[in-house]
Amino acid sequence: MSLSLFLQFVIVGLVSGSIYGLIALGYTMVYGIIELINFAHGDIFMIGTMVTIVLFRLMKVTDTNPPTGLALVGILILAFLVSMIVCAVLGVVIERIAYRPLRNAPRLAPLISAIGVSLVLEDAGKLWNGLSPIGFPQIFPNTQLVVGSLQINTLDIFIIVIALVLMIGLQWLVRSTRLGRAMRAVAQDREAAALMGVNVDRIISITFFIGAALAGAAAVIYGLKFGTTVFYLGFTLGLIAFTAAVLGGIGNLVGAMLGSLVIGMVQSFAVEIPDSFNPASHGWGLPHGGGSWIEAIIFAILILILVFRPSGLLGQNVPDKV
Repeated sequence: MSLSLFLQFVIVGLVSGSIYGLIALGYTMVYGIIELINFAHGDIFMIGTMVTIVLFRLMKVTDTNPPTGLALVGILILAFLVSMIVCAVLGVVIERIAYRPLRNAPRLAPLISAIGVSLVLEDAGKLWNGLSPIGFPQIFPNTQLVVGSLQINTLDIFIIVIALVLMIGLQWLVRSTRLGRAMRAVAQDREAAALMGVNVDRIISITFFIGAALAGAAAVIYGLKFGTTVFYLGFTLGLIAFTAAVLGGIGNLVGAMLGSLVIGMVQSFAVEIPDSFNPASHGWGLPHGGGSWIEAIIFAILILILVFRPSGLLGQNVPDKV
């Protein structure tokens, strides 16, 4: 493999990992606060993609009529704001209706509730836009920047920068603000935080708000990059993002980012698995190329991590371990 091709795969991995990272942060934040795996989180991301498409339709933005200049900047800012706000509000509503009443129930109860909410959101997406994938207007200029023998798409740079800014912003919020200190206090000991005057219910709602808002941002950049969405998209990407969160260390923000980048790189380089390692090359009737093995490889990584290092690469950060 040449150096330019290697770097091209790295960029692809960074882009995919950036999208997974924004979704994975929602999983890891919620788990770090209340030790709940919010299986509905990926479907909130899916709703965000559909909300963005509706917004573009209302603004009559299409592939054949793409905005340019300041109009493009304004539409992108509006898309991020609308998707993030809708997803954030949806996350808070779900927490208030489906999770808060079960907060002191046995752990299995909120987990089943999360799966139920996920199915409800998937059916909502199915009723909203049908069973078939729907197109996402490709409005971002498809410009290639050439650096030596390496070609970099401006959209890829945009996605990486947006994800990086949001991740750094979240890390600053949690580590350097009063709200962040309250979140860490609730994560460490809810009862003690309440005795110190922290409004625990409010902090948990804010955690859901921020995590779902990041999923809304991921929805916009995913649509810009891949140009389609479907009702089961949240389930598929949600599992991958959850795997990334577990890989990095559930409840650990930096771990979620690291795990997402690792998964993105694995996905990118998996397509280079030679056919000699593929059963299809032995006449077993399976598809050629490493791309068909991506999901199997990702979940094999999850199994190995759970078996050999269940705390993840950077360790867990949950209430009883802070």
